[in-house]
Amino acid sequence: MRIEYRPIGTIHSPFKTTIGMPIQPSGAESIRGTIHILPEYSEGLKDLEGFSHIVLLYHFHLSQDTKLTVIPFMDSQARGVFSTRAPSRPNPIGLSIVKLRKIKGNILDIENVDILDGTPLLDIKPYVPEFDQYPADRIGWLEQVRGTVRGKKSDNRFD
Repeated sequence: MRIEYRPIGTIHSPFKTTIGMPIQPSGAESIRGTIHILPEYSEGLKDLEGFSHIVLLYHFHLSQDTKLTVIPFMDSQARGVFSTRAPSRPNPIGLSIVKLRKIKGNILDIENVDILDGTPLLDIKPYVPEFDQYPADRIGWLEQVRGTVRGKKSDNRFD
């Protein structure tokens, strides 16, 4: 089976390298960026501006290695990649929930951006709290670092 995705646009942010970049949108408060949607997909933006937040699915385009165990940013111990949000994955797909400020034509103005400049965007979905928000009973190994993500920045461990 062959699965193939094509970008629908490009995410632009102030981050030209991964060094010092926030590792999650909650640590990127007020950091703004834009998304340039390819013209052939701009009709799909209809009605999106009614949502305050959107889910971005994107390709970790600089991720070169697949690793099944990684040392994540929030830890110093090797963990299974599927228990992390590390970019070194069998399918290097990233996910971020960002604030949608406005849409002008095929350009989205977004906030709380934790994404590298030039990242290919695969899809956009509206964030709907009733669908997407669940109280967690447990958060695995992250329990020991709860509340510290806002100050955590990227280093070169996945370059």
